[in-house]
Amino acid sequence: MKTSVTCFIVAAGLLASAGNALASEALAKKHNCLACHAVDKKLIGPSYKDVAAKFKSDPGAEAMLIGKVKNGSSGTWGQIPMPPNASVPDADIKTLVKWVLSTK
Repeated sequence: MKTSVTCFIVAAGLLASAGNALASEALAKKHNCLACHAVDKKLIGPSYKDVAAKFKSDPGAEAMLIGKVKNGSSGTWGQIPMPPNASVPDADIKTLVKWVLSTK
C-alpha cells in the first residue's frame, strides 16, 4: 500500500511537471518567442538549453532574464539584439523565464 501511494505521488509530480512544460511552451508560441528561439538549437537567438546552462549557477538569473525579456537585450549572445517584449504580461514573462531556466 505504501509503495502504491509513493508511486502515485511520483507519477502525479511528473504529470504536473510535464503539464507545466506544455503550458510554458504554449506561452512561448503565443508570444512568438519560438520565432527566434528553440528549446535545443540556436535559431536567431540562443537555444533555451544554452540559456539555462549559461545561467545555472547565477542566483540572480531569473530577475536579470525577466528584465532582458521585457526591455530587450543585446551583446550577450552576439550582435543581433532581442527586441523588447513590453506588451507581454509580467506573469507570462516570469513563467517563461522559469521554464527556460529549467530546461536541460
